[in-house]
Amino acid sequence: MMGTKQKHPIGGAWHPIWKKLNDLYDLVAVTALLLVIFTAGYCLYDSLYIYTHTADAAQLALYKPSPQTGMTQDSPITDQMVGWLTMDGTDIDYPVMQGEDNAEFLNKDPYGKFSLSGSIFLDSRNTPSFDDGYAIIYGHHMEYGKMFGALDRYLDEDYARRHAHGTLLIGRDGQETRELEVFAVAEARAAEKVLFHMSTADQVRRYMTDHASFRFFEPDGNILALTTCVDTAADARIVVMCEIREQTASPSSPATAIS
Repeated sequence: MMGTKQKHPIGGAWHPIWKKLNDLYDLVAVTALLLVIFTAGYCLYDSLYIYTHTADAAQLALYKPSPQTGMTQDSPITDQMVGWLTMDGTDIDYPVMQGEDNAEFLNKDPYGKFSLSGSIFLDSRNTPSFDDGYAIIYGHHMEYGKMFGALDRYLDEDYARRHAHGTLLIGRDGQETRELEVFAVAEARAAEKVLFHMSTADQVRRYMTDHASFRFFEPDGNILALTTCVDTAADARIVVMCEIREQTASPSSPATAIS
């Protein structure tokens, strides 16, 4: 009949296919949205897990030894503790552990338990008495300034100047006390042999003279490097260089950078 509208034969044949494609598109969109939500949730959970399972400095401080009383008898920190590191005015106030190799404390806390944040630890090649000419202490770069997450602040010269003083208790019972004074800060690659392959103190001094981001003075005594990774590159490291000094009555004045 003249007034009757007829369906297009091709359009009619394609209708079920378009419907299936539309349904598939909806399924893909919903799946992608769920994947985004899951990923965001996992990242939040992962950050929260690492944060809550990072050794709590305040809790650890309960077992901090003193030259007068030593370590508390009920301390759960293992016998692999060789010292205690404190940098004044920062969140760095941790026991220093030392393993059979440098992998042992990457994922083991001071209590000897598994932890993604690991521990602050002395290079296994150093002597636990810290009487090497050059010693290295490592720590993970954790969020919220935990562990060695506070070291990146030392890249700011003014901050480094105002937080240059620290203390190193040597031995599980803190039998000896040494003062630490930051003399230089640098950024380097993990493969840098002078810094990370047990060089002499003289070699380290010469390296820092040429490569430091800034220096405050030339050290005469033994050197302690505090190092952690940098977020921007997998093999990048922050290195805060301290001179180890005999204990004095009062900390030295803020340092002034030298060229």
